[in-house]
Amino acid sequence: MSNVKLNKEEKQLLEIYDSNAFKSVATPARSKQIRQAAANTFKKDKRINIRISSRDLDAIQKRALIEGIPYQTLVSSIIHKYVSGSLHDVSNNK
Repeated sequence: MSNVKLNKEEKQLLEIYDSNAFKSVATPARSKQIRQAAANTFKKDKRINIRISSRDLDAIQKRALIEGIPYQTLVSSIIHKYVSGSLHDVSNNK
């Protein structure tokens, strides 16, 4: 983990994790259910083509770079959050 500054608590958690002290309490059936839900959530089986302004695309690409993810993944995440109702307009709260 180069160039990552960890505080004392984070270092402690990392040491515990690295020592394999964490043990899953999930049953095999629950683990399978969680894995299936994750696979269904991230399964991308359709393509779309859209036209957006170059300004918006540049902004999305810059935001994705900051987040450390591909910009297509960011766009997909935004769409998923919108349709699932978890994307909120923070400008309405001002």
